[in-house]
Amino acid sequence: MGQAIGQMLTMAVGVALSPIPIIASVVLVGSPRGRVNGPAFVVGCAASAALIGGVLLAVGVGSGTSDSGGPSTGTSALKLVLGIVLLGMAARQWRGRPAGDDDPPLPKWMGALDGFSPPKSLLGGLVVTGLNPKNLLLVAAGAAAVASAGATAGEEAVAWAIFTLIAIVGVATPVVISYAMGDRSEELLQRLRTWMAHNSGVIMAVILLLIGVKLIGDGIAGL
Repeated sequence: MGQAIGQMLTMAVGVALSPIPIIASVVLVGSPRGRVNGPAFVVGCAASAALIGGVLLAVGVGSGTSDSGGPSTGTSALKLVLGIVLLGMAARQWRGRPAGDDDPPLPKWMGALDGFSPPKSLLGGLVVTGLNPKNLLLVAAGAAAVASAGATAGEEAVAWAIFTLIAIVGVATPVVISYAMGDRSEELLQRLRTWMAHNSGVIMAVILLLIGVKLIGDGIAGL
């Protein structure tokens, strides 16, 4: 199980540091029903990651070993392809970063978050993880890494539970800060939101670059 956890750790951290879900979490905890909306959003993000990873592990994505006990050729090829795709996305994020002090445009749905109910916040968490291409690819890469470690079904389940917990650290942080600091958290969370919004392109470019290079290296080594 240790190998499975080690293989997926980078991808889990990548999901945790994804800026858009963190910004959405900050907005939701500052909404009129933020004390409920924030936790509901975190639960939605966790459920989405757990469900997607569970399905991928159940169908055996990235599973299989070679005669030498290492990852199979199919698994290595999958990692190589995922790595190349992530590098392409990293380049796109870097080219799209804002110039100077300009802030990049946020998704239009961000403007509706203040009026969200708890069920909508839960659904938002499901969508922002399950339908965000960058997060979806990172979750898929994490599931492939866990499946290729040769662990038992029980060990895979534990490893994926750990993946899910790590993946929601980013969106859970604003909620924890809000509960711990109360009204005093408003200024801190606003600064976090502003910083994440301005640097989102660079943050994701670096994350995708590092994970893409790792997957390509793993894929080439296994071929």
